[in-house]
Amino acid sequence: MKTTLFAGAAVGLCILASATTASAQSIDYGAMEQLFNEPVTTSATGSPQRATEAPVDMTIISASDIKRSGAGDLPTILSRVAGVDVLNFAAGQSDVGIRGYNQARSPRLLVLINGRQVYLDHFGYTDWASLPIELSEIRQIEVVRGPNSAIFGFNAVSGVVNIITFNPKFDDTNVIELRAGTGSSTSVSAVKTVRLGERLSFRISGGVDHADEWKNTTSGTGAVLASQIHNPSTARANIDAVAQLNDKTTLRVEGSMSNGSSTQVISTFAYAVHRIKTDSLKATLNADTKAGLLQAQVYHNGLDGLTPGRRYMNDITVYSLEDLFKIGAAHTVRVGLEYRDNQLDTAGYAGGKISYTVLAPSAMWNWVVSPKLSVTTAVRLDKLSLKRTGTFPVGTPQANNSLWDRDITETSVNLGAVYKVSDKDTLRATYARGVQAPTLLELGGLLIPPATAAPTGVLITGNPLLEPAIVSNYQLTYDRALPSLKARASVKLFTQKTESVKGQFSTAAVDIAATATTWTTFTYKNVSDSKMSGVELSASGKLDGGFHWTADTTYTNVNDKPFTTLSSVILRKVNFEATSPKYRSNLAAGWSNDKWAVDGYAHFVSKFSSYNGNLLEPVKGYTTVAGRVAYTVSDGLVLALNGQNLMHDRQMQAKGPSGLQAERRVMIGLTKSW
Repeated sequence: MKTTLFAGAAVGLCILASATTASAQSIDYGAMEQLFNEPVTTSATGSPQRATEAPVDMTIISASDIKRSGAGDLPTILSRVAGVDVLNFAAGQSDVGIRGYNQARSPRLLVLINGRQVYLDHFGYTDWASLPIELSEIRQIEVVRGPNSAIFGFNAVSGVVNIITFNPKFDDTNVIELRAGTGSSTSVSAVKTVRLGERLSFRISGGVDHADEWKNTTSGTGAVLASQIHNPSTARANIDAVAQLNDKTTLRVEGSMSNGSSTQVISTFAYAVHRIKTDSLKATLNADTKAGLLQAQVYHNGLDGLTPGRRYMNDITVYSLEDLFKIGAAHTVRVGLEYRDNQLDTAGYAGGKISYTVLAPSAMWNWVVSPKLSVTTAVRLDKLSLKRTGTFPVGTPQANNSLWDRDITETSVNLGAVYKVSDKDTLRATYARGVQAPTLLELGGLLIPPATAAPTGVLITGNPLLEPAIVSNYQLTYDRALPSLKARASVKLFTQKTESVKGQFSTAAVDIAATATTWTTFTYKNVSDSKMSGVELSASGKLDGGFHWTADTTYTNVNDKPFTTLSSVILRKVNFEATSPKYRSNLAAGWSNDKWAVDGYAHFVSKFSSYNGNLLEPVKGYTTVAGRVAYTVSDGLVLALNGQNLMHDRQMQAKGPSGLQAERRVMIGLTKSW
């Protein structure tokens, strides 16, 4: 079916290409970076902009930042960005959030690779270890804070991590990297770019990682069992091909796969062995026509996830069409239409299927009012149509597929104004309304019946009547360049409200009482509203002699307001007031010359709470230190020593005494690029 789908899509794209008189080009980020003398983004408005000029709160992590980081995974890199929270539950699992509201299998972050979503739809979370990408093929990572669904797409409620790879049309990327270190850590990755004539280029990449799981030092109530521990390992491969169909049209096709297994903390904060396979295929056509820059895209994501007793089979296909055009010199407009088809087999009962389609028109208007002031308005309307087919286990209280025949229609909005007060000073004011749709699992994809006949036993299932959470955010940012110090500083004030927070099922809170013919039932519910406010301070700069530095601190205060019908947000695993740290800070410094590069990182997180069953347990505030020392042996050959969590043998970073503790890891790496 997938082959037929993409064969038809490719034919359609080629017909569109031949029918236009466009001159579309894939975006050359390298040329723009040289022009601006820093990484730039086109994601927000379609036009190249510095991060400080974009109508969203964005930090750009460059390829050189990634290289200097010494990190072997994306969560470690992201943890050094202001306002980003990372929960390190196990050697192969980290969950990433922005300004609080992080949780196990966090469903609030939109993660993209070249415009394709890579978070997993069944739970709505990102399995970072399964992403089919090598760090050495990433051009830049754009970290966007706050709801940005109207600009970036479906379900971007707390933020966006937009990963952009090197384009084989413009970038000749060839890298082999070998790593080995403590904890039996090994890693091999390779990236190769090939050009066949002037019109066809492609990049292939692949990698394998393995490590020992952190030592299990837990004991007592909630202790992690040996059967819940698995050494993390992942294999992945990716191909990215760009064809210049004519002077005005390009076609980009990307395919990938990954296969991994690890210890995971599931959404109820319990440990389990987890195996995950993913595959994807995407085609994107760009054509620069008299009507504007047209883009047609289709992609398919497949998931085969296995947790003991449950297998999740999820398929999503997304079609989109957009047009970006100018009206005069001052107005840029983007209009788009997206269609999504998302399907999940029920687990651990094999007999039903939950699915929905989403039709979403969108529009963005950027108006350069004057050389000093620009205003951006973006709107997206999502109409989600839910459906269920198949059977139910005997004893289910909601055993009627018609309960799933419903539509959810919501609007996302992004407003941003950027004012250049002077050559040194910039003000940015933003408003955003984002929509967090219920996941397929929450809507009924999870269906775990007992082994006993009703009314004996309990049923765990999804809720077809679950409502989306609505997130509204206001932010004011002041940026100032400090040329005399070769530095830049910023201050950000923000406030946010989440309505109808979605809570987990709880075996301590009955949702549907048993009858003579049905089981006691636990399900997902909308349980509270929540408010958050805070401030973020950051600065960065360079010094003579090859020195550079960055520093930031973020304060957030979360206030949950449970619904009066709810007994406890703790039982529903959404007590964000307790589980969100108030402070997180970063300090980084480095130096380099023609041969040597030395970088150090300190990361601080204040105390917070985590879950041990239906109880909260404290996690002490902690500081981590990491570093990298690299020596260029010869042209393109670099030897590096990398270390993470250097201050302690092991340290609580996500859970209290009932969880695994992050261990010190030191690795030596050899990289050859040409």
